[in-house]
Amino acid sequence: MNRILYFLFIVGCCSCTGSNETEKYQGTRDKVIHVRDKVEEIKIEDPLIGSYALVHVMDEYLFIRDVRPFDKYIHLFDKNNFGYISSMAKRGQGPEEITNMGSINIDEAKRKFYVTDHGKQKVLSYDLDSVLTYASSYTPRVKMGIDEFLFPDYYQILNDSISICRIIQPIGSNNFKPTVGKMNMNTGEIELMKYEHPKIIGRKRISVVASIEHGIYVEYYHNHDLMTICNLDGDLICNIYGPDWIDGSEREGVYYSYYGGMIFCGDKIYAAYSGERSITEKGQASWPTKLLVFDLQGNYIQTLETGLHISNFCYDKENNRIILSLNDDIQFGYLPLDGF
Repeated sequence: MNRILYFLFIVGCCSCTGSNETEKYQGTRDKVIHVRDKVEEIKIEDPLIGSYALVHVMDEYLFIRDVRPFDKYIHLFDKNNFGYISSMAKRGQGPEEITNMGSINIDEAKRKFYVTDHGKQKVLSYDLDSVLTYASSYTPRVKMGIDEFLFPDYYQILNDSISICRIIQPIGSNNFKPTVGKMNMNTGEIELMKYEHPKIIGRKRISVVASIEHGIYVEYYHNHDLMTICNLDGDLICNIYGPDWIDGSEREGVYYSYYGGMIFCGDKIYAAYSGERSITEKGQASWPTKLLVFDLQGNYIQTLETGLHISNFCYDKENNRIILSLNDDIQFGYLPLDGF
């Protein structure tokens, strides 16, 4: 009888204080593979692209978004041989120009992509086949307007009408709060997701990446060592805490950068990760060089150390490689994933 009572007592204690599958703490991530010698340079001599650019893949094409362009925001390339095709989205104040371009948002099923002009507060719709046919003379149509007080900054298309977004809520004149939400692409209606981490103190700076195939999204933090996995209805699956998690607080007096980007590659999650001061002692921005690899449950697998400063990256599924935009001695490159 005493043994039974003791066993029940132990089970009760474990249920209160034992491992919780929704809260995963990863104190060490030390399975490091150095892959600098496996990164192949992508040489782009024309057109001239500024030092900070974002890359996206759609169908057989690579989109490079020049964040600070002299002329046009978007450059289109063949993703297999990186041959240049055309440029579009002219910068300017004119009726067919873009004042302040946001992200490129891909709709594979409809062969369309969407661009937000935050200056004119509208979303533009581009038809890929028409872009390929008419090149730089193509004019996009207006998909919808956006609200200046609650608007999408980045979104991934889930179906004919719904997308998962990072929603921006301005706070006063010099601050904002980003939140994960759903947006109806036909009406512009926004619904904020129900789960938010309860312990985040101070500034919240996040991005989001979703997988329709796996039915999940990941909310990852730039200024906290935290990523949160939820289903597409916004129900928590698990929180993953890194070695520098400090109970929701930022490090006192000095800002640090953690997750700098994230993508799904098949059944794995790849995350650009820094863990260093946001601004170095020399006054320069700190860019991540590591790619952390997780399974779909957020369990750590390994670290790929590129030795290169990563500004942005995307997955080329057909060629099983990651295409990298870099702030380093090479501007663009790719990392084959065979063997990883």
